[in-house]
Amino acid sequence: MMKPTQTLPLSGLQVLELASVLAGPQVGQFLAELGAEVLKIEAPAGDVTRTWRTPAEAPGTTVSAYFSCANWGKRSQIIDLTTPTGRAEVHRLAASADIILASYKPGDAEKLQVDYATLSGLNPRLIYGHITGYGPAANRAGYDAVLQAETGFMHLNAAGPGQEPQKMPVALVDLLTAHQLKEGLLTALYQRERTGRGALVQVSLLDSALASLANQAATYLVTGHDPQPLGSGHPSIVPYGTVYTAADGVRLLLAVGADRQFQQLCAVLDRPEWATDARFQTNTNRVAHRAILEELLHQRIAEVTGAELLAELERRLVPAGAVRSVGEALRHEAAAPMLLPATPEFPHAGLRTVAFWSNTWPVAERLLPPPAPGNAPE
Repeated sequence: MMKPTQTLPLSGLQVLELASVLAGPQVGQFLAELGAEVLKIEAPAGDVTRTWRTPAEAPGTTVSAYFSCANWGKRSQIIDLTTPTGRAEVHRLAASADIILASYKPGDAEKLQVDYATLSGLNPRLIYGHITGYGPAANRAGYDAVLQAETGFMHLNAAGPGQEPQKMPVALVDLLTAHQLKEGLLTALYQRERTGRGALVQVSLLDSALASLANQAATYLVTGHDPQPLGSGHPSIVPYGTVYTAADGVRLLLAVGADRQFQQLCAVLDRPEWATDARFQTNTNRVAHRAILEELLHQRIAEVTGAELLAELERRLVPAGAVRSVGEALRHEAAAPMLLPATPEFPHAGLRTVAFWSNTWPVAERLLPPPAPGNAPE
């Protein structure tokens, strides 16, 4: 096995972040965690997420919890792009940058003279990642909650048929868009190694959301039937996703995707006859008799101890888990490698955006804390 190198894989890469809010800054932190030098350019008012404070935060803080979720590892510089001096400074920085992250509404980057055509003219090796809401031809700003509504996610996330649509509690479409942009930028970096030329990489919230509908989209495209909300249940696997409450109050979820796993579940619950019941022998039959099986499971699991049930299911390789709060999930020992250590300037842990590991480079042990506005050295 190879020993890790002494440097992170993107060390020396220069990134200029003109993006704000979540999707673009998430990509900036991702690149910083891999060793890139990321300079965040902020308007005089600062990234708007600096002001998105919860009631538990100090009213005057400029590094809100929201801002901190996507801005570790960066320096900040205040530049007013509405002035000739500000535009000249960004042009100077772009001339030596490898990647620019932008999230302007179509037409706005051109007005500010920080569009791909302008900046690539100064730097042909520049890779320009541009996030829009609905694509470069649609003059419409993109907002995560609106996109969740428009692309089917809120409909599918309702508690059941006829229930109110509900958005995800994280900005899901922003995060999916960030992943698409990461993939596009890494592809462009690979291409630049072979051609020496930069590229424009365009990503929209709309396309990113649609691309992530996965099996739900395929269900409609293949069958013509519009998928309906099932709460946390799964349209084609049972029991999968439903939450049960055990006798000790433990809430747990099953993800039984194979008949063998269902047989083991029945054995653990001391109901072996369910495994031979014609209604439940195969996943196809379990889907057809979803309501009956779910009711039986609710009743039986309510009679047993949740912790003991989960331990025995794990021993028998039946996928299941307890339903945890965010705090419980982050305090669990398995989450420790995903946390960034606090710093004197920002005495709170952070959450990594890089969730993969390699045998040929190290993990960034520490990052610069989320920056105060304009903290880049002169």
